[in-house]
Amino acid sequence: MSPVVVRVAILSVSALIVFGVVGAVLLQVLPGPHRPADFLVIGTLATLAALAALFAAIIPGWLKTRDIFYKRRQKPGP
Repeated sequence: MSPVVVRVAILSVSALIVFGVVGAVLLQVLPGPHRPADFLVIGTLATLAALAALFAAIIPGWLKTRDIFYKRRQKPGP
């Protein structure tokens, strides 16, 4: 497998793990019985946490590259 595929897989699995952990914690923290609105809030907060973790992992690697907004053209060979 290429390094890009491995990196995408690791990021995807880590985002799913964050989603599951936050969802499980919030299910335990919110007092029951749970209404549909409670599940909506839990899912929203878990999604927010998973996306925040995903972007926190992607942004530093993206900012390491030079020329974020454009690529310099290589000079033509001899």
